[in-house]
Amino acid sequence: MTAGGGRGTLAALRQMKPKTPDKLFYRLEEVSRILKIPAETIAVWEREIPFLQPGLRGDGKKIFRPRDVEIMRRIKALLDEKSVTLAGAKRRVEEEFGLRPSPAVHPEKIVQFLWRVRDDLQDISQSLAKRPKKG
Repeated sequence: MTAGGGRGTLAALRQMKPKTPDKLFYRLEEVSRILKIPAETIAVWEREIPFLQPGLRGDGKKIFRPRDVEIMRRIKALLDEKSVTLAGAKRRVEEEFGLRPSPAVHPEKIVQFLWRVRDDLQDISQSLAKRPKKG
């Protein structure tokens, strides 16, 4: 390996993955600062990429897991360096991180399932009401 090639590779790796503090969660503002992208861009990615789903704190502010930050870091690198579209970056990240979106469920199946759950709960309620009360 040539000295120039080795330095270029190391520099590229350092640039792609800057050090981040080890934390359980990151606030939106932290993610924006770490990745050097606007919060609005992150919001677009959340809408377009189903596996990016931030949690919410008690006060309603978004929080991201370290894995989410790594995924967004990879998306940013793909968009910046590879000149791919967001859809292309999404596909690459799905492959690289082993992510697959859940298959869509037809709304009618969901309604049928909810009706069955309701019926089961009513049956349970009726059977509990028939029991003799202790006391």
